[in-house]
Amino acid sequence: MTQKTTKGLFHPCYFATIAQYSLLVKCAQFSFEIHDHYQKQTYRNRCFIYAQQGRQHLNVPVKRSSEGKQITKNVKIDYSENWQQQHFRTIKTAYNTSPFFEFFEDDLLKIYSKKQLFLLDLNLETHQFVMSCLDHHTPYNFTESYENQKVEFDFRELINSKKKMNYSFEEYPQNFVSANEFIPNLSILDLLFMEGPQAFSYLLSTHFDTETL
Repeated sequence: MTQKTTKGLFHPCYFATIAQYSLLVKCAQFSFEIHDHYQKQTYRNRCFIYAQQGRQHLNVPVKRSSEGKQITKNVKIDYSENWQQQHFRTIKTAYNTSPFFEFFEDDLLKIYSKKQLFLLDLNLETHQFVMSCLDHHTPYNFTESYENQKVEFDFRELINSKKKMNYSFEEYPQNFVSANEFIPNLSILDLLFMEGPQAFSYLLSTHFDTETL
């Protein structure tokens, strides 16, 4: 994939993976798929961070629909429990001593101080936060209907949190790596809090086999 010559197709995620952002920043423009059927246990509503005990997932609870399957853009967030406070505290505990957490903490707290109605709006807000932290802005739009056929530079398979893909990431410092192994392809938050301004260069230099997607 050549930098700034392509148009990608992605799912909007909750603080998406490093893999997704390494591809996204190389796109001249991209589209978010919003007409797919919502599926559980994907990066649509979860992300993974590096906590003291190792890889830890954060899950945004969503409301079930009485009509069965839901279109992603219609999925609503469940606030019956205070998951926002729990997520922010978990992130802060994991990254409070990281080199750059304090630079992003206030803006991150703003996200968790709002109550977005739809999961899509929350995911878009996390995306805007990430791009602002990277000081990089790529134009994007939304699909008008579900794209049934796999298209060129179709990166929607990245949404699958359980699928093993052919990644090769350079190691960067992580908070708990002295007690555990380096964990690749976590949420972009891990890279931002550890690398700060160098995160964008890291994303640009990361390459892997997109034919496996």
